[in-house]
Amino acid sequence: MPLIEEPRRMNLLLRLGVAISERVTGRRMLPARLLAWYPKAAIGSGVLEALVAHHEPSPRLLKLVRVAASITANCAFCVDMNSFEHDRAGLTDAELAALAGDVDAVASFTPRERLAIEYARRISSSPLLFPEELTRALRAEFSERELVILATTAAQVNYWARVVQALGVPPAGFTEACRLPEPGLA
Repeated sequence: MPLIEEPRRMNLLLRLGVAISERVTGRRMLPARLLAWYPKAAIGSGVLEALVAHHEPSPRLLKLVRVAASITANCAFCVDMNSFEHDRAGLTDAELAALAGDVDAVASFTPRERLAIEYARRISSSPLLFPEELTRALRAEFSERELVILATTAAQVNYWARVVQALGVPPAGFTEACRLPEPGLA
C-alpha cells in the first residue's frame, strides 16, 4: 500500500503525461500519479524518463544494467518493470535469474557484460567504491560515451528506486520472471 493517496485532480499537462506513460507501459503507473502532488518533480521525472538510453551501447547491455541496478537497490517495483520483456532484449530466464546472484555461474555473459553488471552493482551500492582495477577495465572496454550512458542508466534506476520505495509503491505486475533475492543470498 502506498504511503500517500493519489491526488484527486491533476492539471492537464500531468494527466497527459500519466496517460502517455500508462499507454506505453500498458500498466497503471502509480509513481507518475503520486508525483502529481508536486508538478515540478513530476515534470522533471518525466523528462528524465523520456531521455533514457534505449539502443546504445545495446538493448541487451542496457537491460542487464537496469536489472542489476534494480536488484542491488532492492526495489521490487524496479525489478518488476526493468525485467519486463527481457527476452526481447536477448536475455534468457537463466541470465535474468543470475543477476540476483552469481553472474559467473552463467557462461553466456560476455566479459563486457560482466563488467557492466559489476559497474551497475557498484553504482547502486553504498558506499560507492570503484577500485582502480575496475576503473582501468571499464576504460579499456567502453568508450567515454558508453561509460556515461551506463552510469546514467544505473543512476536513473537508483533515482526511481528511491522514489518508489519512499512512497511505498508496490510492483505493477509487469512480470514474474525476476524477483529480489532472499535476504543474505545476493
